[in-house]
This record gives sequence, C-alpha cells and structure tokens, in this order.
Amino acid sequence: MGLLGRRGFVAGAALAALATTGASGGRNTAAARTERERAAAARAFRGMWIATVFNRDWPSRAGLQPEAQRAELLAHLDRAVERRLNAVVLQVRPTADALWPSPHEPWAECLTGVQGRDPGWDPLGTAVAEAHARGLELHAWFNPYRVANHTDPKRLAADHPARRHPEWIVPYGGKLHYNPGLPEVRRFVQDAMLDAVTRYAIDAVHWDDYFYPYPVAGQAFPDDEAYARYGGGFPNRAAWRRNNIDLLVSETAARVKEINPQVAFGISPFGIWRHATTDPAGSDTRGGQSYDDLHADTRKWIKEGWIDYVVPQLYWHIGNDGADYATLVPWWDAVVRGTGVELYIGEALYKAGDPAQPAAWQDPKELSRHLTLAARYPAVGGHCFFAAKEVTRDRIGAMAAVVADHYPTWVRSPR
Repeated sequence: MGLLGRRGFVAGAALAALATTGASGGRNTAAARTERERAAAARAFRGMWIATVFNRDWPSRAGLQPEAQRAELLAHLDRAVERRLNAVVLQVRPTADALWPSPHEPWAECLTGVQGRDPGWDPLGTAVAEAHARGLELHAWFNPYRVANHTDPKRLAADHPARRHPEWIVPYGGKLHYNPGLPEVRRFVQDAMLDAVTRYAIDAVHWDDYFYPYPVAGQAFPDDEAYARYGGGFPNRAAWRRNNIDLLVSETAARVKEINPQVAFGISPFGIWRHATTDPAGSDTRGGQSYDDLHADTRKWIKEGWIDYVVPQLYWHIGNDGADYATLVPWWDAVVRGTGVELYIGEALYKAGDPAQPAAWQDPKELSRHLTLAARYPAVGGHCFFAAKEVTRDRIGAMAAVVADHYPTWVRSPR
C-alpha cells in the first residue's frame, strides 16, 4: 500500500474525541447504538492485506521452492480464518509483473528473485481456490502504474512491456512509473489487470493509493511531453492529471462489469481527500491530500458510483493532532451515505507496538477502540488490517483484542 513509509501526521493528543463523538443522525441513545452495532456485526467485512512487494508479507523471501511458497500462503489463509476474518486482499501485480501466468507481463520477481522466471505453480489460482475453500473472499490487489522500485529499465525482464515501450515510462523519486497521461498506457494497464478477472473467480479487483506518485521534494513529475500532447482543454496540469486518473477508474469499472458483473471493484485510498481549509467539503485535518498530491479524486469516484467499495487508509490514532481517526471516520461515513458504495476502514495494525510510533500505538486496545468508534456510524461496513505479517505476529496483542472484543463468531462479508 502506500503503507511502506510515509505515514506521517504524527502528534499526540487526548482521547477525549472518542468520548465526545456521536453517531450521525438517528436516535442518540445507547440502546440505538447497541442495536446498530449488533446489526452491523451480523454481516461485516473483515479483511487483511497480504503484501508481496519487497516480500513484505509473502513469500517470506524470494526463491523458495513452490511447496514452501504454497505452505506459507495457506498458513496466512488459515490464520485469517483463526482470526475470524472473511476476506484476504492479495497483492498480485506488485511492480508491473504478475503472480499468475499473464500473457501481458512477466512473472513477479518476488516469487523467484528473477523477474520473468516461472515459479513452477500458479499462486493466484491457488489463492482463489484455497481462500474459497475456507470461506474467505479473495480480492486481487493490483498496482496500476508502478513499474519498478529503481530507475534502471535494463534490470527489468528482457520482454517486459516497459522495455519494449520505453516511451511509456518515466523515472521519478528513485522509481520507474508508467506515465498516466498516455492513453495507450491506460489501456495496457487495464488489459494487464483484467486478464486476471477473465481467468479466475476472484471476488474483487482492488487498488491501493498509488496513482500519480507521492510528491518528492524538489522533483517534478516528468510528463511535459504528454501534457503538451493531451492537456489541451484543461485549465491546468493538475486538472488534466486528475482526469487521467478519473478515466482509469471509470473505464476499469465498466470493463470489470462487462467481464463479470459479480466481481466488485474497490479502492483503498490515502485517508485524506482534502482539508476543510482547502475545500469546504474536506475534513478537519492537516497534511497530505490525495486530490492534490496524487491527483486522485476519491470523493468523486464514490459520488459517481464508479467503485463498489472504498477502504480509506485511516492509519492514525484516535486524537492524532493532524489526522484524527475520530474525525475521519464520520467524514467518510457522510461521503458514502446514499451512494450505494460500501465503506470499510483500513486499519494500521502494523503500527501497534512499534516503538517508533506515538504512545497511543503502544496500547493493545487502540485498534479495538477504533472498531468501537466506527460502529457508531451506520455506513461503516467493516475493517481491513494491514497486514498479514502483523495478523500472525500480533506484537502486543492488538489483533487478539480486536477479535476478543468485536469478532466473537465468524460472519459473512456484506457484499
């Protein structure tokens, strides 16, 4: 996700916000809240991400034998069941490569250590079958535009599309990216991702927060040529870039439904759309803004109904001075009301017990309090935890507390 690094907005603050935050609308009584919470718990999304980039969660290292890779994958699925989760979000296209035999892109480097080398088995096909056998949904997580975590095209597989089409890629921030401003790139990345929808019984296409890359101080994203060619008619480059991402989202949404209307399309964006100081429709927050920094108008995608679900990454503690969890949950709840788009909250399990994090994250009950707070808001349909390694390790028992306090039994996903 946009999870490795860059989750700033630290600052301590009081937990008083939890006590003062009430439900939006409806009868403001304890009985009403309990009734809503019970109804929501009967059918809720309980997911976890399994990140493969950098071998973050799985496989534990590149080059394992197929049977060892498979055993590790099944262990993650089994642990999800043990934690009474009902969905896994598996990263299957981490760096413009694939965890299935794709006709468009090479085999993923995270499997064998060599991009393009056949791992000897079908990880995505296995994941779908084994997840469903356990009653878990399998959401296939794709990264549309990230090509490599370096800037040397010669390090890519010899037949990589980025090497065949060097005009498609741009270096920025020490990484290679497909250029979102090129229509041929937009079509290609859709073809590459949707191949998995045609081949497998996945439950959803899932994207995270990587659209245009996060800004790097002192660097400009090098899309002058594309803007000169295609930017006519837009008031500025930012508006053109947002339109490029809007087209990617809306076109993908339509194509997913053409292939299989039962497959959902969900996005897990950065947790802040815009600030109220920037836009009256924004949240009372400070720091980064996906609309301005990533050119990702997540609020528009919801209002237009282009996506089936949204999982904002609310990776801050209750009381955070710049981005308070207790402020952002009701903001997202209000955004999705009446749209038909499901709202699940992305939770920063990886911060729990991390000594580098603020004091709130040293409390095993912080995440449990998140779920208690979120249950007050009718549009919240569940939570997704980053990530699988922490679901297993559970450094200070934060996940165990969530299960004990909120997941007494297994329930179905709301989809």
